[in-house]
Amino acid sequence: METEIELKFFVSSDFSRQIRDKITDLKVLQQRQKNLGNIYYDTPDFLLRRHDIGLRVRRYDDVYVQTLKTAGRVVAGLHQRPEYNAELDSPVPDLSLIPAGAWPDGLDVNALSQRINPLFSTDFERQQWLLAMPDSSQVELAFDSGEVTTDAGGYDPICEVELELKSGQTDALFVLARELAENGGLRLGNLSKAARGYRLATGYEGDPVKPLTMVDVNDRLSVEQSFVHALEHALEHWHYHEQIYVERPEQEAIFEICNAVSLIRQALVLFGGLIPRRASALLRQELQWLEGELSWVYEARAIERLLDDKGYFLRKLSTQKPLMAKLKARYEALPERAEVLELLHASRYCNLLLDLSRWILTRGWQPFLDDKAREKLAEPLRQFANRSLAQSWEELLSVFALGNELDRFGYLDQQPRLIRNLMSGCCVAALYDVEERESFRLPWLDLQQGIEDIQLLEPVRQLAEDEEFDEEERQQIAKWLGRKEESLLHAMMQSRQMGLNLEPYWDE
Repeated sequence: METEIELKFFVSSDFSRQIRDKITDLKVLQQRQKNLGNIYYDTPDFLLRRHDIGLRVRRYDDVYVQTLKTAGRVVAGLHQRPEYNAELDSPVPDLSLIPAGAWPDGLDVNALSQRINPLFSTDFERQQWLLAMPDSSQVELAFDSGEVTTDAGGYDPICEVELELKSGQTDALFVLARELAENGGLRLGNLSKAARGYRLATGYEGDPVKPLTMVDVNDRLSVEQSFVHALEHALEHWHYHEQIYVERPEQEAIFEICNAVSLIRQALVLFGGLIPRRASALLRQELQWLEGELSWVYEARAIERLLDDKGYFLRKLSTQKPLMAKLKARYEALPERAEVLELLHASRYCNLLLDLSRWILTRGWQPFLDDKAREKLAEPLRQFANRSLAQSWEELLSVFALGNELDRFGYLDQQPRLIRNLMSGCCVAALYDVEERESFRLPWLDLQQGIEDIQLLEPVRQLAEDEEFDEEERQQIAKWLGRKEESLLHAMMQSRQMGLNLEPYWDE
């Protein structure tokens, strides 16, 4: 068995010229070009896919090589998957050549052999360079150009760069990746060629946008392991929705990227008592930059809701039509899809993801720790979670206690605090009883929704000052805003009352 460690990028068709420019200062140990044909196999009910197993037979020259790849890890484009290789005399797989330990428990390999069939093919030209890195590591750089096809006529072009560590330190992959990303034009990819082939074979029509979920943690994890889980969970959510947006203009996918960034930032805060701020200073700076680049998405969501169903939300206003026209104009002035795609392929954006991935994989905070911090990070998660949630709760109480009267300005000012509290729960709350946890969080999620509804009114409030409206129309809009605001503030007070009367789920 081998463990393949590689970084994968989606690039433009002319990227090979940039590669040649970038590797001029490196020692090229080997260079070659070859055409590769691959046939992927599975059962009619996709049994292998359900177990996250890929089975292919690759042909180059007169050699056939069977490869089985089993479930592994993908973090911000870095793929780590165990694989098993064996030479064949033909393109027909021979499962007897795969060690028994590679298969999931209970899988009948003999029965599987009778059921597998060709599913799709990947055919591409590979330009390949074996490079000696300055730290003596060896990295194979490959540029693949070709296509994924099915017998039913499915087609998807291939244009990818892969960096595979052949020997030495994983860090060498990231050093080379940053060099390649210097001028932009590439995007870290989590979709393998096999995954793209399965999409064609199964009639894939697009992944749904998903809300951010709890980080999967348990009592067996240490504090440090749970920190890593939180970062990886956020990165997976980020990459999943980046791919959705690249495939189709789904604005909610960008909003979920913002949620993923928020989770990373809050994880850095939550565990910041043990991990010094200077260990993550550059990452936090770049995350803040990206949040700024994407800040428009909140206004875009608000305007979309106001315009939804032909402006139903604004239906009681005599100024509905001119307001809708102005909202549409404002929406059209926000960044267009082409600008967002340019950002997703930008050097700074790619390097942020690379640095995050490298920081996680190399435990980049470790050199900044003293012995006491290392001991604390090695402790079981439960005590840390209890303490952290209690502190976060006290912070929330200091603001949202019933004695504190909050108007719309107060709620908007305290929204970041509420989001931080909810994100802290996302990091560690999976440790606790699901029903108790969800019952406790629900009123505070309702409160967050109320604040978002207040934000929904802001574009209307700003446009109401337009000189196009006369005094009577302005007064009508102001009364409408006042009624909406009063209703929201009343509902939000009820949410606060409900939330404050519940027992914290982490108390034992």
